[in-house]
Amino acid sequence: MQNFQSKFKSDLLLRCYQFSLSIISLTDKLPNKRSVWVISDQLIRSATSIGANITEGKAASSRLEFKKYYEIALKSANESKYWLNLLRDTKITSPEETEGLICENDELCKMLAAGVMKLKKN
Repeated sequence: MQNFQSKFKSDLLLRCYQFSLSIISLTDKLPNKRSVWVISDQLIRSATSIGANITEGKAASSRLEFKKYYEIALKSANESKYWLNLLRDTKITSPEETEGLICENDELCKMLAAGVMKLKKN
């Protein structure tokens, strides 16, 4: 069971890292406009914060602190979805450019939410 849990955590962290790289790649291709700067800056901050908080949580000194980092990661994932939807709905990006990222973001949210719920139960 321990091996499965550590594989799940490393897969989640790897997916968060790859998601961050994809977000950076997307934002580097966006138009050079003031409104886009604000959205892309917020998106980069929230998306990269997901994996950063999971990484920080690994060094937590207590279970409560560990849970807090996962909750913050989940909040960042939810925020990232907002910014991705805003990019898509303002037509700054095409739906094709953002749909895959929105789907991956949803998956990360589900994984993080499941982890938070499990940590709250125990």
